[in-house]
Amino acid sequence: MFARWIRRTVLLAALVAVGAGVAAPTQEAQAAEADAAYVMGYFKESISGAGNVNALHLAVSDDGRKWEPLNDNNAVLTPTAGTKGIRDPFLYRLRDGRWALLATDIPAGGSFTKPNQYIHVWTSPDLVTWSPDRLLKVNGTNTSSYSWAPALHWDAARQAYGITFSTVPPGFSHSVIAVSYTTDFVSATNPAIFHDTGSGIIDSHVVTGGDGANYLYYKDHASGRLAGARSASVQPGSFAKYTDGVAENPCTEAPTLVKSLTSSTWMLWGDTYCPNAKFDLWQGDLLSGQWNKVSRQAYTAPLNAKHNTVHPITAADRDRLVARYGTTSWSLLKSYNHPGHYVRHANLEGRIGELPFDPYQDAQWRLRTGLAGVGTVSFESVNYPGHYLRHQGFVVGLARNDGTSGFAADASFQRVAGLADASWSSFRPVQYPTRYLRHSSFSLRIDEVTTATDRADATFDVVQ
Repeated sequence: MFARWIRRTVLLAALVAVGAGVAAPTQEAQAAEADAAYVMGYFKESISGAGNVNALHLAVSDDGRKWEPLNDNNAVLTPTAGTKGIRDPFLYRLRDGRWALLATDIPAGGSFTKPNQYIHVWTSPDLVTWSPDRLLKVNGTNTSSYSWAPALHWDAARQAYGITFSTVPPGFSHSVIAVSYTTDFVSATNPAIFHDTGSGIIDSHVVTGGDGANYLYYKDHASGRLAGARSASVQPGSFAKYTDGVAENPCTEAPTLVKSLTSSTWMLWGDTYCPNAKFDLWQGDLLSGQWNKVSRQAYTAPLNAKHNTVHPITAADRDRLVARYGTTSWSLLKSYNHPGHYVRHANLEGRIGELPFDPYQDAQWRLRTGLAGVGTVSFESVNYPGHYLRHQGFVVGLARNDGTSGFAADASFQRVAGLADASWSSFRPVQYPTRYLRHSSFSLRIDEVTTATDRADATFDVVQ
C-alpha cells in the first residue's frame, strides 16, 4: 500500500459521563444497518519485551482475516485506573447499541498471579468516544487470586450481563471460569463458578443463541487445547464439553470465536505465548466443533498483537474509526510461500524472517514513490530513515541513499501482479526488467524467474 493516508493524532477526550454529548443508537437503529466489517482489540508484546504496550489497540478488517491497525499501531485507549496497565481486552456491543470494553488489570512487567479483585471497564456510544477508565470488582469474595481475561455475554433469564473470567476460587488449587453479573458496569455480583473441569482452565468466550444452544470455549490445561462446551442455558455449571477443540502447540490460549458475515462458518483465533505475538486461525462449524487450520497466506494479524477480541461492526463504524485514527504509515511485505515470514533487513542484509522477532521494526517499510520516478516504488526502512532496499550484483541489501542516479535506479522497482497469485504483488527492478525481487535461501536477490518455485519466491503481499 503506497502512502498510507494521513494519520490522525488527536488525543481521546476524557468524558465526565458515559456518552456525554453523543446519543447512543437504539437497538432498532443498530439493527437497521447490517454489520459489514470487524474491529479487533488487542494489547502488544514482542519477543524481547521492547514492543510491549499494556493499553488498548484497535484494527479493522472487511473479512476478519487481514487486519489494518489503526493509529499507526499505537494505543487508542490508555488505562488510568488501577495498575494503569491492561491485558486481555474484550469488546462487546451492548443491547442498547453502546459498546463495553473490559480488560485485565495488569501493568507492563507486572505479576500475573498477584491477587486482584478488579477489572477495567470503559463504555462508548460509537467506538471513538469513551468514558473514563474505571475499575469494577468482579471477584468480591476472593481476595487471594487474580481476575484474568474478562469476557461478556447476555443472560436473558437474569436480564443481566455475565462477566466470565479466570480465577482460583478460595479452597481450590486450580483455576476455573467464574462469572459475575452486572446491569450497569458500575457494580457486579459476587462470583460463582461458571465452569470447572477439575484440572485448570483459563480464557473464556461465551457465544449465546447459536443454533439454539450456547457455547463456551476456553483453554484446557489438561489437554493443552482450546476446548468447547455447550449448554441449553447459560447457567453456571450447565456447560458440558462437546469437543476437544484445537491447538497449534501447548502454548495456545485465548480462544476468540468470530462468525462469518457472509456464510454460516465460524473462525476460531488462538493466541500463543511461545513465542508471544503470534496467532493461529481455524475455520469450521460451531455446532459440530469441527475446525480446520487456516493457512497463514489467508490471514495477517496486527504486528505484535496479543490476546485479541473481535466483533462485527457496521460500515459506518469502520469508516468512523478510520477517520478518527487513520491506519498505518508503513507496510509489511509478506512472503507467499513462507507466509509467516516477512521481508526484513538484518545487519544491512535483505532477507525474509519469521515473525515475531526483535527488533520488529526491521520488517517495517515505507513504500515511497520510486527514487527513479513516478510509476516505480522504493522501500525505505522505518528504523533506518533514508536507507532503502537496493540491489548490487543482484544481491539486495539496505543502504543509505547517496543521492546519485545510480542509487535511485538500484533502489526502484515496478510493482506488478504477483507471479504466483495475481492478488499479491511482485516487484521488477527498473534496470533489469526480466528479473524480479525474490528470496533464495531466505536472502533477497533479483533473479530471472523461470520455475513455479521462482514465481512463489518472487511473490509478496503488501499488508498493514
